[in-house]
Amino acid sequence: MKAASLRPLRLASALLMAALVSYAGAVPAQLHVIPDDDPDLARGWAAYQASDTKAAFGYFLRAAERNDRVAQFNLAVMLISGDGVAADPARGLTWLRRAADNGLARAQYSLGVLTEQGRLLPRSLADATGWYERAARQGWREAQLAVATQYYLGRGAPRDYATAAYWYEQAAGQGDTGAAYILASMYEHGDGVPQDAGRALRWYVEASAGGEPAARIKAEEMRARQRQ
Repeated sequence: MKAASLRPLRLASALLMAALVSYAGAVPAQLHVIPDDDPDLARGWAAYQASDTKAAFGYFLRAAERNDRVAQFNLAVMLISGDGVAADPARGLTWLRRAADNGLARAQYSLGVLTEQGRLLPRSLADATGWYERAARQGWREAQLAVATQYYLGRGAPRDYATAAYWYEQAAGQGDTGAAYILASMYEHGDGVPQDAGRALRWYVEASAGGEPAARIKAEEMRARQRQ
């Protein structure tokens, strides 16, 4: 059996830290736009695009009070960031939580980030992991990467390489090159998954195609070993 203490050394630590950085700064910064039947949400978005933030806020508020989760998220963004309205982070957090409780993955992920950073909320790695998992289960790629890294490092969750590999594979399947590189390394060395050179090569190639130069080198090394 491989010593658990050696496993982290096998992965590219720079890639793993890049994964942390990629989601650590992702606080709500943009309005969320998805197809929605609420006419006030549509009017709010049109007003926002026309730089009429006062009207946009009013439309979003009406839709949010009818429990439209996208409008709730958009109110949260405007209030937390002071985008066109007086900043009111406490009120913004209330709307953000309502959107998250109503199942909006982006709101769940945003609460995870804020909770992990201790920004506007008490810092709790365990609570952050919980929010990331809720968003990850809905297919939010950034949350899948975040929760994978939490389980890989044992941050706010038990260290669990198998669970980490599962979520890295979900994120990699949606085109995250960092996740693809880490997953390839896990398959190459059998960390949390059965050792599988074919799958390792596949994910190194995927990461290389996405612009990760280290993955190209690893893929070439694996192909050279296979030819020997």
